[in-house]
Amino acid sequence: MRVVLAAGATETALIDGISAAGAAPELMAHTPAADAEILAYGEPTAAPVVPVSPTGCPTPAAVTRAVREAVGFELAVVDAGLAEPTAVPTVDLEAGPGADVRESVAVPEAERLLERAREYGRGLPDDELLLGETIPGGTTTALGALTALGEPAGVSSSLPENPLERKRRVVERGLEASGLEPGDCEDDPLRAIQAVGDPVQPVVAGIAAGALEDGTRVILAGGTQMVAVAALLRHAGIDSPLEVATTSFVADEQGEALPEACARLECELTVTDPGFDGHDHVAMARYCAGEAKEGVAMGGALSLVPDGEMRAVRDRLEDVCRRLGVDERADGSTDERGDQPEGTYGS
Repeated sequence: MRVVLAAGATETALIDGISAAGAAPELMAHTPAADAEILAYGEPTAAPVVPVSPTGCPTPAAVTRAVREAVGFELAVVDAGLAEPTAVPTVDLEAGPGADVRESVAVPEAERLLERAREYGRGLPDDELLLGETIPGGTTTALGALTALGEPAGVSSSLPENPLERKRRVVERGLEASGLEPGDCEDDPLRAIQAVGDPVQPVVAGIAAGALEDGTRVILAGGTQMVAVAALLRHAGIDSPLEVATTSFVADEQGEALPEACARLECELTVTDPGFDGHDHVAMARYCAGEAKEGVAMGGALSLVPDGEMRAVRDRLEDVCRRLGVDERADGSTDERGDQPEGTYGS
C-alpha cells in the first residue's frame, strides 16, 4: 500500500478561531512540512516546530507514523502549495499556497493543479492508493467547496468544540466576494475550488481521478475534508468506486451526517477506533477528548492495521510521542517538551 500525502497551506487558516492554535501560531506555516517529516522520518528534521497543541495533543501525523512503524507502508509526499519547505523529497506540481477564501479568488491555479495531479495519479504503479492531506484551515475550505457545490454535509474540527458557525460566516463572505450563491457550482467543481477552496483539494482530486482512470483502488484517508474531495469528484462526473476511511473520533462527532454524506456520494465508509480510551498517555487522552480527530491520513492508516495489532500501534505512538517530546501522562505530571516550539495543526 502506498500512502500519498498532499501537503499545502491556505491563508484561511490565519482567520481567528478557525484552526487549533498552539503556543506559537506564527509557526503555523511550518506545520505541513513538519507533518511530512514526522511521517517520513519519525520526527521533524528541518521544520522548526513540533505540531503539538498547548494541552499536549500531537498532530495526527504521530498516529500515522506509529502505524507506519507497526505495519509498514510506502510513502510519497506531494507539494500541494507548501508555504515553507520540508526536508522530505516531494513531488513538485508547482503549487502555491491558497489565498484567504474571503478574497474573490482562493485558488487561481486549480485547473492546472488538477491536471498535473491527474497525470501523476495515472502514472503511479500501485493497485491501491491511500490519499491523505495536511493543511491547516482545511475543514473551512472543505465547507466552502461543499457549500458552493450545494452539498448539505457539514465539516469536522480539530478543536473539541467545532466553531462551525464561524466557518459558515467565513464561507458566506467568500461566496459573496466571488459573486456566488450556495449551489452555484453544482456543475462546475473547479470553480468551487477556485472561489472558496484550497490547493490541496485539486491535487487530491486529481491524483484520485488519474488513479481511478487506471483502475487503481482509491481510499480517501480522512474525514470531512475527504468527503469534500469525494463531492468534487462526483460533481465532475467521476462515478468510479470510492472509499472514505476515517477515525471513530470524526464519526462520533458527525453522527449520522457522515454516513449519510458518504451514502449520497456513493462512497464506502470505513471507521476505525484505535482503542485509545482508558489510556493515560496525554496524546491518547487528548484525541479521545476531541482534539486532532483526523488528518495526515490518520484514519486511513489505522484502517490498514490487522485485527489484534492495534496494541502495537499504541505502543509505537508512545515511542513517537517520546521523540516529539510530548508528556507521557495525561495529568501533565511530566513535561519533556522543554523549550521546543509548539506548532499548530487542524482546522
